[in-house]
Amino acid sequence: MIYRPTAVSARLLAILLLSVFACTARANSLTIAAASDLRFALEEIVTAWREQNPDQDVRVVYGSSGKMSTQISNGAPYDLFFSADISYPQQLQAQGFTATDPVPYATGRIVLWSSILDASALTLADLTGSDIEHIAIAQPAHAPYGLRAQEALQAAGIWEQVQSRLVFAENIAQAAQMAESGAATVGIIALSLAEFPRLAQHPYHLIPASKHQPLRQAYVVTRRADNNAAALSFARFMTTDIARAVMARYGFAPPGEPTL
Repeated sequence: MIYRPTAVSARLLAILLLSVFACTARANSLTIAAASDLRFALEEIVTAWREQNPDQDVRVVYGSSGKMSTQISNGAPYDLFFSADISYPQQLQAQGFTATDPVPYATGRIVLWSSILDASALTLADLTGSDIEHIAIAQPAHAPYGLRAQEALQAAGIWEQVQSRLVFAENIAQAAQMAESGAATVGIIALSLAEFPRLAQHPYHLIPASKHQPLRQAYVVTRRADNNAAALSFARFMTTDIARAVMARYGFAPPGEPTL
């Protein structure tokens, strides 16, 4: 007897095959949520990791740590979350949304940067000058680098004086774009972005770490990770000499290292 599949069984087989292909695709796909200060450094690290894991497809979504944390708690399918502030992974862990403990991976810094002025000659006190029309910072409510910028301005005693000049970006990369385009006279941005070759053509002023709380950055594997093995593999890769060299080149200090 020769079996001839019916139209119904053929459709069921097609659905089954599509499900298998979809599961395979998810198994070979890693989705990372990352703070915007990592935009340039992480791209290089992803490229290096993929050279060792050619079968893995990696997608990185950049944004503010606070908003991404909210997305994860609302079910966003991210496998790995790199936050610019360890407090967000800690909150997710407390709420039961993580598969691992938060792991510190770097300490960030903020700088004064401008495409218009020589920012290396500026200090925070100079931001009250008449030649400073707009100051770009990330939104302190959900962007750690924006909150540290606010803390630095408060520590310098000029927060109230400059509030009318502040322009708020959704994340630190957008704040850098505002300063680069000239939409803002100066930006308080991540050192990691100021070290990118295109922006590094303009000098910056490193804001003393004593002016703000530390930017203790940490990652966590999420509970919803479709590709847990790859997420753990990528996390381990962040501890290699290759990844550490990239992070150092973009101005990140190792976690726990004292900063001035």
